[in-house]
Amino acid sequence: MIDDLVSTGWLAEHLGEPGLVVLDASLHLPDAGRDAAAEFAAAHPPGARFLDLASLTDPASAVPAALATGEQVAARLRQLGVGPGDRVVLYDDSAIRSSARAWFLLRLRGFDRVAILDGGLGKWRAEGRPLEAGAPVPAPAPGWQPAADRLAVRSKADMIANLASRAEQVVDARGAGRFSGAEPESRPGLASGHIPGSLNLPYGKVLAEDGTFRSPEALRAIFAEAGIDPERPIVTTCGSGVTAAVVLFALRLAGREDVALYDGSWSEWGADPATPKAGAGAGAQSGGTAE
Repeated sequence: MIDDLVSTGWLAEHLGEPGLVVLDASLHLPDAGRDAAAEFAAAHPPGARFLDLASLTDPASAVPAALATGEQVAARLRQLGVGPGDRVVLYDDSAIRSSARAWFLLRLRGFDRVAILDGGLGKWRAEGRPLEAGAPVPAPAPGWQPAADRLAVRSKADMIANLASRAEQVVDARGAGRFSGAEPESRPGLASGHIPGSLNLPYGKVLAEDGTFRSPEALRAIFAEAGIDPERPIVTTCGSGVTAAVVLFALRLAGREDVALYDGSWSEWGADPATPKAGAGAGAQSGGTAE
């Protein structure tokens, strides 16, 4: 097995071992002006492969940039040479810590032997660890097949039903300004504000200054400060389901298993005039960055 989170020291010690695959899961916001594939080709840990997380979505879904299907994930892993018994370490060099989204997707679709590199490429590089250039083309690995979903995803219909039942706490990982509606969304067609009754926990709070996740004890204190009830299940949300996965991953590090992800997040909820919105200026159509 492999822990959900591994250190740069652990990866340096095990890098190159048979059955260990390192995947770059970097994904950037459209306005970041960055090319994840080009940056991977310029510098990555030796032997790493490029997941191309941006393309790993379900085009048949009405949800914007929806989580890829099990068969899509299986096909990508086979293409990247990941065998059914391999261990995978995911890393990113993204401001939105996109490796958590990749972790959630792989775990959701039944691939359990997967971890996140704590601190990502930034910490690896800062420590002077080895990098190489190029875009390797791995030999495909047959045999990996999709499995039954292992984690929980919520739909817009689920979230609407939850407005009445309040069975699950909703935790929004966007910044406080966007959550409150004080800062308008920049994507055309999106209202401002948040899902009524939700709590705000900007995803950056679960990370230390070096980009690593805070300790389980510190995370539990952060969740308590945000008003999260330790006895009730949680759904995380954000702009498009990426930083929601960061908070979800942090909740699991702190021992919470009863956590789901609203994949459509605000890019779906805020675009629907029929969904209720709370916050200053809620309901006013403007425009949002993905997270």
